[in-house]
Amino acid sequence: MTTQTNLTAAMGGPFTLPNTSMTVNRMGYGAMQLAGPHVFGPPRDMDAALAVLREAIAAGVNHIDTSDFYGPHVTNQIIKQALHPYPDGLVIVTKVGARRGKDKSWIPALSRQELIDGVHDNLRNLGLDKLDVVNLRVGGIEGPKEGSIEEPLTVLAELQRQGLIRHLGLSNVTPKQLADGQKIAPIVCIQNLYNVAHRTDDAFINDLAKQGIAYMPFFPLGGFTPLQSSTLDSEAASLKATPMQVALAWLLHRSPNIVLIPGTSSVAHLRENLAAADLQLSPATIAELDSIGSKPKQ
Repeated sequence: MTTQTNLTAAMGGPFTLPNTSMTVNRMGYGAMQLAGPHVFGPPRDMDAALAVLREAIAAGVNHIDTSDFYGPHVTNQIIKQALHPYPDGLVIVTKVGARRGKDKSWIPALSRQELIDGVHDNLRNLGLDKLDVVNLRVGGIEGPKEGSIEEPLTVLAELQRQGLIRHLGLSNVTPKQLADGQKIAPIVCIQNLYNVAHRTDDAFINDLAKQGIAYMPFFPLGGFTPLQSSTLDSEAASLKATPMQVALAWLLHRSPNIVLIPGTSSVAHLRENLAAADLQLSPATIAELDSIGSKPKQ
C-alpha cells in the first residue's frame, strides 16, 4: 500500500534545479535516519530500512538526500541494495566535507584528498559512475561560519569537469560563501538548518528564490529534538493533522524554492510526512505559524 498523496501536483508542483534537467518533487526523503543510533553503524532493522526507501519511491518521491559519512557508508549501501538499478528520474543528492570518528564524532574532512576520497566513496557505495548533485558541507554543528570555501569547492569543480559530478551545491553556508562559491562553479542548491522555529535564513531563502536556487532545509522538524510549540500544536489540532505535518506544510508554503528532505526509518511515519504535502494552510494559520520564530521557546 502506498500513500495517495499526489506529490507532483501538491504544493505548486515540482521544482527544477537551476541550469539542469533535474526536476524534483518538493517532498523528498532524507536518508540519514536509515543508519543506526546517532547515525552510526547498521540499522536496528534492515528490512524496515529497505522497505521505507521502496515505499518512498512507490509513493512518488524522486529525490533522496544522503551522504557516505552517514553510517559511515551504511546509508548509501542500503540505498543501493533497496533501489539499484535506480528508477528513471530519481535524483540522489549527497554531500562531502566530513567524516566520522570511531567515537561517533563528526570531523571536518575538507582537504583535497579527503574530498576526492569522499566523492569516490559515494560513487562506489551508491553504485554510480556519476553523482547527480554533491553538496560541500562547510560549517560545523554550531552552524555556518564565515571563511573561504575556495580550496574545497575548487576540488569539487575539478571532479565535476572530470565527469564524476553533474552539479554542485553547498551545505551549512552563509550568503557570502554562496556568492564566493558562484565565482568558482554554478550552485544549484543550498542545504542549511531551517524550520518554523529557526528562521535565521529568511532573507537568504528569499534571495535564493530570486536566483532560482533550491533551498533544502535540514532538520525541518527540529532535528534530534523535535519542535515543541503550543502554537504549532493548536494549529495542528484545528487542521486535524499532526504538529510535524503542519511544520512541513508551512515550509512548503514558505517559498516555492524550498524542497523538503524529512527523514524517517518508519513506513508509517513516511506516509505521515508525505501527506503533509496535501495540507492547505490559510493566511491566518500561516500568520500564527510565522510568529513561532519570534517567540521565546515554549
